[in-house]
Amino acid sequence: MPSAKTPAALSRLYAGPGFLLRRAHQISAAVFEDECHAVALTPAQFGVLTVLGSHPGLGQSSVARALGFDKVTVLRVLRGLETRGLVARSPAADNNRNISVGLTGEGAAVLAQAQKPAERAYRRLLAPLDTVQQAQLVELLQLLTGELEDDARAAFVPPEVAARPGLRAR
Repeated sequence: MPSAKTPAALSRLYAGPGFLLRRAHQISAAVFEDECHAVALTPAQFGVLTVLGSHPGLGQSSVARALGFDKVTVLRVLRGLETRGLVARSPAADNNRNISVGLTGEGAAVLAQAQKPAERAYRRLLAPLDTVQQAQLVELLQLLTGELEDDARAAFVPPEVAARPGLRAR
């Protein structure tokens, strides 16, 4: 049995899909943050603002499910956005125990400002691939995430479903 220090063991590690996906995510986040530095948004913050821009008034749990985040992560992101004045949280109209979240005017403005840099980040991330490879990568990632969704720690529920009253996390 080869030791973990052998080049073969490292080669297996570096060629593993989990390692490559994690590294690709790190690169994706770095590229996004570089392109969006002027609006000072992380990919998670951009995701939350985008969901709230499309579905104002979602509950915090629904925002988490709409992005496949756990509740602690989405709460941390929401607190940061709230501190910046980009989102506002208030009791939900249908149930005072639930919290509804919406964009502020400033949040909507930052989201609008972030569209072009986010698009540049996406183009930059896919630039090493030709157009056929780009489509294949996205298709394969959708297949992988769709087929293995049940193995995720945090459920992903599309925003149009997450917005339905009475939806419960699994």
